[in-house]
Amino acid sequence: MSEAPSNILLNVNGIEVIYNHVILVLKGVSLQVPQGAIVAILGGNGAGKTTTLRAISNLLQGERGAVTKGSIELRGERIENLSPADLVHRGVVQVMEGRHCFAHLTIEENLLTGAYTRKSKAEIAANLEKVYTYFPRLKTRRGSQAAYTSGGEQQMCAIGRALMANPSMVLLDEPSMGLAPQIVEEVFNIVQDLNQKEKVTFLLAEQNTHMALRYAHYGYIMESGRIVMDGAAADLASNEDVKEFYLGVGGGERKSFKDVKSYKRRKRWLA
Repeated sequence: MSEAPSNILLNVNGIEVIYNHVILVLKGVSLQVPQGAIVAILGGNGAGKTTTLRAISNLLQGERGAVTKGSIELRGERIENLSPADLVHRGVVQVMEGRHCFAHLTIEENLLTGAYTRKSKAEIAANLEKVYTYFPRLKTRRGSQAAYTSGGEQQMCAIGRALMANPSMVLLDEPSMGLAPQIVEEVFNIVQDLNQKEKVTFLLAEQNTHMALRYAHYGYIMESGRIVMDGAAADLASNEDVKEFYLGVGGGERKSFKDVKSYKRRKRWLA
């Protein structure tokens, strides 16, 4: 795993998100994504990972959610009031959880829907060829209706469609969900390739902690709408608490990571 660059592309500072004017979902979340890095947001279902990505890409409104405190900056510019389309023009594209493809369109037609910000036919053709280079399976299935392709092919199509916009940063939500282990590995290898060869920055939300920490430079662990731990991916992967709670190592009854950390702090205090 290579060292991640240090210049900050995205800075999320102390954001709170409320749904339906009453439900507090994110509670003071702060994170940074350096240019050219792969950063993972880790945690179980309902931890707040997807909400964090949607806050960044300004997709909360459709869910009756809003950022009510804190700030989100892209290259030093506040972006909370920009539309999702504005963000695509600035190079930020989100790949939604659940492999959202247009079922009735072919794989290639799906990919081309991602190129609406591109003006030149030559650029669109070059981007399409680049996607097919990274996802040769899509080239083979280019004329197939998306509805009749496998889950892995649909996930590749969703990522490929994002790449058609020539993004500098991709927000990738649960890329491993519902996929066979070998397909998950294939998808993560392609993410790593895109990061290293095309210099695409990735912020990914992922429940598969083991896989994410193998490929990410840095990770943030979320529980109940808060960041409870962060660090270099290698450090998190070797951390005993992370191994016990997120990597399935260690026995005993599972409590929350937060409770165990506060118990350990109390134990040190009493000692």
